[in-house]
Amino acid sequence: MDSGLLFSFLAVDLLLVCVPGADWAFVIATALRGRSVPRAVAGLVSGYALHTVLATAGLAVLVAGSPRLLTALTVAGAGYLLWLGWGVLRRPAVPGAADETAGTERGLFLRGATISGLNPKGLLLYLSVLPQFLTLRGAHLPVPAQTAALGLLHMACCAAVYLSVGALARVLLSARPAAARAVTRTSGAAMLGIGAFLLVERLATL
Repeated sequence: MDSGLLFSFLAVDLLLVCVPGADWAFVIATALRGRSVPRAVAGLVSGYALHTVLATAGLAVLVAGSPRLLTALTVAGAGYLLWLGWGVLRRPAVPGAADETAGTERGLFLRGATISGLNPKGLLLYLSVLPQFLTLRGAHLPVPAQTAALGLLHMACCAAVYLSVGALARVLLSARPAAARAVTRTSGAAMLGIGAFLLVERLATL
């Protein structure tokens, strides 16, 4: 794989991962509620591991080539994003608050996997962004191997960024309930906005 393409993908991927959204909101809420941030991040990364496996198997190309299937997945992800955003606005995370949605560490992991697995941003990354960085001709690695490598790189970026976000949230927001509430509400509003945009944009193509 061309090193220039690899570094270009890394730059674009880091930019996308650093944009606050559902993953950020989940990690911040987990940190403020005193739950295990590494377990939450592991759940998020496992969701992207599923995306990587499917993309490597060629299913991403199949989905990208089927407008109806892509629309259905995007609408489902956008709807889930709207539901998450509304939940964050109704119950913004504050330091020490009980987590009513995941009573066990396993539940925390599964919730993280569900959030990233249905995250429209992740879906679009694997279907639209990642294929642009594949070398189709004259490559030393077959396309599935390149896809797997880029998927693993994305998972590593997610782990590094989200663990940092969780640590910073615990340090900077734990003693500031008002700031914590404002940050989580901003994340909720962003999720609502992104979900609504994706829903309208995708339905407009029907």
